[in-house]
Amino acid sequence: MTDSRRQRVLLLGSTGSIGRQALDVVRRHRDRFEIVGLAAGANSFLLNQQILEFSPRYVWCSDPRLINPDGEKLSVLTMAEMAASDDYDLAFVATVGSAGLRPSVIALSKGKNVALANKEVIVMAGQLLRDLGDKTGARMIPVDSEHNAIWQCLRGETDEWWDCANTSVRRLILTASGGAFRDWPVERLGEVTPEQATKHPNWQMGKKVTVDSATLMNKGFEVIEAHWLFGVPYNQIEVLLHRQQIVHSMVEFHDGSLKAQLGLPDMRHPIQYAMSYPERLPTSGEYLDLAKTGRLDFAAVPPGRYPCFELALQAAAAGGSVPAVLSAADDVAVELFLAGQIRFDQIHQLAQDVMWRHQPVEDFDLAGVEEIDRWARSEARQMALSVRA
Repeated sequence: MTDSRRQRVLLLGSTGSIGRQALDVVRRHRDRFEIVGLAAGANSFLLNQQILEFSPRYVWCSDPRLINPDGEKLSVLTMAEMAASDDYDLAFVATVGSAGLRPSVIALSKGKNVALANKEVIVMAGQLLRDLGDKTGARMIPVDSEHNAIWQCLRGETDEWWDCANTSVRRLILTASGGAFRDWPVERLGEVTPEQATKHPNWQMGKKVTVDSATLMNKGFEVIEAHWLFGVPYNQIEVLLHRQQIVHSMVEFHDGSLKAQLGLPDMRHPIQYAMSYPERLPTSGEYLDLAKTGRLDFAAVPPGRYPCFELALQAAAAGGSVPAVLSAADDVAVELFLAGQIRFDQIHQLAQDVMWRHQPVEDFDLAGVEEIDRWARSEARQMALSVRA
């Protein structure tokens, strides 16, 4: 922001891990941000507390009858209806899965920047979102720590960070922790429990993304995300395992220089940068002490150890509707795993079976990708019966 007016923010997914941390940033900088809309899923209790604290104009949850803070003048709108309104500056999408797709499309079509903490939206419809941004001038703002780090490394290198093809950029390097089971023997992964899979070694995140981090599906999706966010070909995007998760990502240039963004594993840092860009506001978290950090380790992703990661790269290479199918199938597979209905090592099998059964489509609009998403979810639930057998 360049003026004294507070930035007006729609926060979609306000009761999840990222949404709560975004509100931490707003608490720290109330003079800079105004929450005009809050949307949640089933956690109406927390949503009502947030409504009383931040006084939004628009609200939504999965059961609107449970929205009941006394004395508050509220308009109960769906997320799409919020995005279609005019009185906001930034749509912050922190939902899980496909729920954030339609509001993201609507916001971009209105020329509103969209801060995306939901990688599935880009995986599903990256080309559609880029085309909308190019048409209206609005941009997808990276919130994921890895892509936010790349964005910061590109600052000062190019005015159009969203189109780095044919520039001085040689490659983008995403880092990955390796997940909760990086040291487990592969043959023991069938024993993994949901409780074990939802404990990330470095980050505090929601259950779905934590499981995806353990399978490394998350990192495969982030390769697709980086492709669409920065306009870089897939053969210029690499992934390195980095246990400490202090280096969040790197950019290598054709002259041999390598820029890295470092910081503690605290999502409030990239969230705040995404909301305050191009300014850097004081952090509400801790500062990195490299003397205490000590060594930083990097390694290639071991072939064959993370089949979900390799599956995501196959989907990226196939393009078209295939990544959307994989995203939906993985969503269902993780849901079934967390419910104890399939094993951890069957997540890959189910997602792969659905992806292979799909007949790819090259061009699709919003309605088309939503139909693809519904098909893949239905197919995954039906095919899960044979996986469990």
